[in-house]
Amino acid sequence: MKMPMAAVVGMGFMGLTHIQALRRLGIPIAGLMGVDHTEGETAAHRLNIDRVYRDFDELCADGKVDVVHLCTPNYLHYPMARKALQSGKHVICEKPLAMNPDESRDLVEMAYERGLIGVVNYNLRFYPICQEAHARILQGYIGEVRLVNGAYFQDWLALPTDWNWRLIASEGGGLRAVADIGTHWLDMVTWLTGLKIRQVMADMTTFIRTRMRPEKIPETFGGKIAAASESAPMEVDTEDAANILIRFENDALGSVSLSQISPGRKNYFWWEIGGSQASLRWDQESPNYLWLGHREKLNQILVKDPSLMDESVRPFVGFPGGHAEGYPDTFYQLFRLIYSALANDTVLDPVVPTFETGHRELLYCQAIQQSAKESCWVTIDD
Repeated sequence: MKMPMAAVVGMGFMGLTHIQALRRLGIPIAGLMGVDHTEGETAAHRLNIDRVYRDFDELCADGKVDVVHLCTPNYLHYPMARKALQSGKHVICEKPLAMNPDESRDLVEMAYERGLIGVVNYNLRFYPICQEAHARILQGYIGEVRLVNGAYFQDWLALPTDWNWRLIASEGGGLRAVADIGTHWLDMVTWLTGLKIRQVMADMTTFIRTRMRPEKIPETFGGKIAAASESAPMEVDTEDAANILIRFENDALGSVSLSQISPGRKNYFWWEIGGSQASLRWDQESPNYLWLGHREKLNQILVKDPSLMDESVRPFVGFPGGHAEGYPDTFYQLFRLIYSALANDTVLDPVVPTFETGHRELLYCQAIQQSAKESCWVTIDD
């Protein structure tokens, strides 16, 4: 059995998290690429990785590389994924898959035509408790899905002096909070329930319209942001927050609030799904607990413990009961499935979010953006 080899592009928080998970799995890493060669060399030295690619063409020409991990700014996802697929590489891409549905559709078709695996890193599905909730919903535990509610709040952009490339539409896309964290929530609830979204009604706003660029901004992969000589105000038009009403294909109702400017909320992602027989609720900041709500008996809290969970979920539980599992473990579980399928030449487990998943999320984003602009319900064109 030949173990596939990986290459990772982008040495920020996400790229380093990918490398950590790959090493836990024993996946060999052929090389890496940073925002520039200096960053790549620094990361390679620290991580004891032999090869640093000077550019993406060099990476794609490396015959040792089977899988390319794209942890780059959003505007590079499509061209890099396309070039990797053309070079015969499988691709694991951070979200969003592309800048618009036309680009994502092209990637879906190209991966299919070439028989290559394309995955979008909606890793939050792989919390063991979320896997348990998914199993229970599909088995009818909550009955008919009726209400789906939740939020995703952060505070890392709450100050006018906070800065990130995602603030610039040409780098991150026309949607920010929705594309960056909202798609994680949308992916989670559609996967949990097995329901597609039929219509959306969205309201968005930018509270901090002028932000201060820091004195030094690292040059990006495409060189689109040069270093600034001094701090200067910059107008921002991507959304800080959004409220979205949702109608699912079975006529269930949903709502989600999104914010990247909520003081004190570091990564507050929660969902609650109410059915005709029971309700389930989960919070990412307490990821090892699942609330089970009932009408005619005591409510319950299920603590992550493989001996208490559905048999189908146990492969996604890495440690015995009483041992907490968290964010890094979700990458491990997702990558485990991908590399196992490649090593054994088998089909992907259907729980893996593919390029088709990423394309659907961009259709949702497109409808949300249109709804906010036109102040009306928008039907998803599937």
